Amino acid sequence: MSEIERLLTALQCGDGQFPAGAFAFSWGLESLIADGAVLRADFPAFLLGQLECRWASFDRIVVIRAHEAAWDIGQLCELDDFVDAATTVDAARLGSKRAGSALLSTHHRLGIPSAAAFRQAVTTGRAAGHLAVVQGCVLAGLGLDRMTALTVSAYSTASALSTAAIRLGLIGHLDAQRALLAARPFLSGAIQREDADLDGASSFVPTADIAMMRHALQTQRLFSN
Repeated sequence: MSEIERLLTALQCGDGQFPAGAFAFSWGLESLIADGAVLRADFPAFLLGQLECRWASFDRIVVIRAHEAAWDIGQLCELDDFVDAATTVDAARLGSKRAGSALLSTHHRLGIPSAAAFRQAVTTGRAAGHLAVVQGCVLAGLGLDRMTALTVSAYSTASALSTAAIRLGLIGHLDAQRALLAARPFLSGAIQREDADLDGASSFVPTADIAMMRHALQTQRLFSN
């Protein structure tokens, strides 16, 4: 794959129009906005917090390990079991599985080789198909190197949260772009980190986690979590 092809592939996978299922999830943001806990001026800090304390410290490591094991279904299933056990909030666990299933199904229908075997493991109940595991698996199958795969994963996470904030009326499109620009230096550094030890993987976003747990109690909901 040429550098131009790799770039085009990354842009396609990170595009908000790519049918990855992310549009259905706010990861606690909807409840936080309803409670008045996150205001327009707070969004850049909220976004950075999610990227630093959830994506970089947990998802990033899982994507790396899944990218390395893309053709080893046994290792992928073990990694998926780890994510399932480590995701203690039911709403987050369900959201990760649903988003992962949607992304895996899309890549399977597009004929991406690494998607077929893992999808079979998911459909037969051998694996749950968590989002970060699916990302690492299918992006490796597309021929993307580790750093490019991490870039797609990071941008997809940041973009999904920004889009949710726009749909919820918290921010405008320019606000979203400013927040993404502000997060770019952090993401650049996180993507280049070498650590990928599962023993060091952790997620600590208690405010968002509690908001996801409370989300089911809302009478009107736009998102699944």
